[in-house]
Amino acid sequence: MSLHSSHGPSRRSILRGAAVAGATTALSPMVNLSSAQAASGSYAIRYDLARQQTILGLGFEIQSDSIGSGNNGLPDTVTGVPYDLTASERTRFYQQMLKGGRSDRGFRYCRLAMGLYFRGTDPSKKFMQDRYPGQAALLGDMIQQAGIEGAAVEYWSPAPGWKSNGSYINGSLASFEPAALSALGDAMIADLDYLAARGVPISMWGLQNEPGMRAPYSACTFTGEQYRQAFAAIAPKIKAKYPHAMIHANSWDGWRGPWGQAVKADADALRYVDAWTFHHEDKNSDLQFSGDFTSGALGKPVFCNEYEYMTNEISSYRTVNTAQHIMNWMVFHDAPTWFWLHALKPTTNAEAPGFSLGYWRPPHDQDFTRFPDVPVGHWKFNPMNWNAVAGFVKYMPWDSVRYMVDESTRLKDQRIMAWKTPAGKPVFALTNRSSTEPFTYTIDTQTSQAFNGRRYGLSTNDKALPPITGPELSVTVPPMSIEFWFGTS
Repeated sequence: MSLHSSHGPSRRSILRGAAVAGATTALSPMVNLSSAQAASGSYAIRYDLARQQTILGLGFEIQSDSIGSGNNGLPDTVTGVPYDLTASERTRFYQQMLKGGRSDRGFRYCRLAMGLYFRGTDPSKKFMQDRYPGQAALLGDMIQQAGIEGAAVEYWSPAPGWKSNGSYINGSLASFEPAALSALGDAMIADLDYLAARGVPISMWGLQNEPGMRAPYSACTFTGEQYRQAFAAIAPKIKAKYPHAMIHANSWDGWRGPWGQAVKADADALRYVDAWTFHHEDKNSDLQFSGDFTSGALGKPVFCNEYEYMTNEISSYRTVNTAQHIMNWMVFHDAPTWFWLHALKPTTNAEAPGFSLGYWRPPHDQDFTRFPDVPVGHWKFNPMNWNAVAGFVKYMPWDSVRYMVDESTRLKDQRIMAWKTPAGKPVFALTNRSSTEPFTYTIDTQTSQAFNGRRYGLSTNDKALPPITGPELSVTVPPMSIEFWFGTS
């Protein structure tokens, strides 16, 4: 784990891997003990050491157009969020989920799937635009009202006019000749300009989601060399027009697969990579202990920009596992952000329980045998996933600074992460993924101030806990629980 000692929240310095000399602390041994073997542990939050990293904030994806149930096909039906929601439900969605109940702002980034959830085209089928009236403007209004910084714009497929099969679904680019790639880059700039003109700020850009994937929905396949050619031609254009946008690669396996390796081998292309992005659907948070996500990153940040569950099992284990996945990416790999997949999925999509933070009912769904408590144009939380993410959205504001925690033993089922808010307030998160046994954290907080606590779990959301006063704290976390403790001054 690297130590970062930059002292400002500048995203550009963070993204350029400007980690420099500072205090270092050896990690405690990694031990995977059962909860029966480990009932307690000792911890020290090292606010006296150099800051570890600046955490930019979290992201989500928005389904602003239709997809077939089970991710099968692109229906002509016009349906999406915020479009389908009533005016009052839009406001509630922005306030309660996207702001996380905060008065200012919650999520920082909105991932926008170009060619999938934004897939209208002009007559030439080479430029993207609204598929229904006001689509982009609605997204811009959502971003403004929810206090989101901007869109993480990423292509599931270029517009069909650039494809070998003339379709959003599968195929590849029709040509990789330099003139064709240059023209495609100009068209992608036009796509971004179209969004920006309608109130959608551009915060991130990705050339292609999962570039080796064939799918029954929008997709475009690239070999490693084809990806390098396209990235090398288009990324400089994006950076020239949108210099503050984070350009990432490759929205699947980062620097490790053939696409990332091809870009790494091209020095001119590599300099346009601001970060490497990974997808981790269904993954156990233990992977962040032993998985290698940084050795080939060449000093560039790494993060997960898609996380979801591929099956619809509802379990408390998944709730805590998701929270630990966020924490472990940051603690062990200095990830500056982390993305859940969908904010809301429609009641008509079979995959919704594993994919979403909540559900909405579109106007055409009159089958109330599923989600009978969700009226048309309304939405509800999906507690399994929302309760895993909600505490980070609410208690870890943008540009929070993470600090080192000394652990008597690093346990996979009991995790801790500590940070300070931009206002300097100390906060720490605790988990207990044991299904049966409580776990007691003895924590030296290095501060004598009082801490308020909130608890989350499969059926628990923001439950207030009795305040405790430092510097030495003893906190017993029940089985399958997540807790956030924040200083009162």
